Amino acid sequence: MRAMVCTRYGPPEVLELQQLNKPVPKAGEILIKVHASTVTAGDCEIRSFKFPVLLWIPLRLFFGLRKPRVNVLGQEFAGEVEAIGSGQTLFKKGDRVYGATGLKLGAYAEYLCLSGSSAIARIPEAISFEEAANIPTGGMNALFFLRKAKIHAGQKVLVIGAGGSIGTVAVQLAKHAGAEVTAIDSKEKLDMLLSIGADHVLDYRQEDFAATGESYDVIFDVAGKSPFTKTVNALTPKGIYLMGNPGLSQMFRRLWPTKKGSRKIIAGAASYNAQDLRELNKLLAEGKLRPVVDQVFPLEQLQEAHRYVESGAKKGNVVIANQLQFSELKQFIGVNESAKNG
Repeated sequence: MRAMVCTRYGPPEVLELQQLNKPVPKAGEILIKVHASTVTAGDCEIRSFKFPVLLWIPLRLFFGLRKPRVNVLGQEFAGEVEAIGSGQTLFKKGDRVYGATGLKLGAYAEYLCLSGSSAIARIPEAISFEEAANIPTGGMNALFFLRKAKIHAGQKVLVIGAGGSIGTVAVQLAKHAGAEVTAIDSKEKLDMLLSIGADHVLDYRQEDFAATGESYDVIFDVAGKSPFTKTVNALTPKGIYLMGNPGLSQMFRRLWPTKKGSRKIIAGAASYNAQDLRELNKLLAEGKLRPVVDQVFPLEQLQEAHRYVESGAKKGNVVIANQLQFSELKQFIGVNESAKNG
């Protein structure tokens, strides 16, 4: 099978198209023919190994010292079940499925084996492979944090860094819960954020949310880049600050005494599981969760896709398609752009 192999840590050029052996499902596993995967900021971090200094040694030991121990990256996928291992009863051959691989990675290949009990769900009938692939990791991360905040109707929610894979789902989940949502990102992403339900949008380059005088019941900083004190001060007295991907300085600051009163500061990491994905899948099937696809690249152009994601320009998600021909890719992108602009 074809796969994009990460030959060492470094820039996108370390990704090479190679021929690998097609995997065979073990007991309890399913073999998935991968039609689509994605490029997330996390994929780029693993490839380039740009992690905080204090995490460098433990993560290097985990992922591999000189090069990634698992050399086919990619954390989420959509495809079709081609074969099943003995004892696996949750899925059958021909099922259209999507899900997250977790730290097993491996989605940048034509085939992938996973346990049937992994974070996998059947794709709703009206959803394409390319749309389904961008839901799992961003969706389960957004669900993890917003569930911690117990968002409900009438609350005011601020999502900082709302234009990426996690933020676009967070905006929609908060709106589904009945909250009034303000989304912050670059000017180029604001129209898209309004189209998926944001009530208010702010261009972070032009407007300082702390200077507006608004207070929020929940602030979700997706990228972990907002100044700590400014963010805490923009909370209501019983507000909740959700720290997504916080830097070390932010993690230390949350332990220091502050004037935060009864405000809560929550950090953590999502666990990818089938139950959470099924919850997202129900919203997806009902049309209450809308996938946001920016661009679709063929597998052979994974280097270019990684460069685009690292530029910070992506709106929502960047999809890697294994099975579409170039003419079909252009058609899909055109349809998606029309939907976003409409």
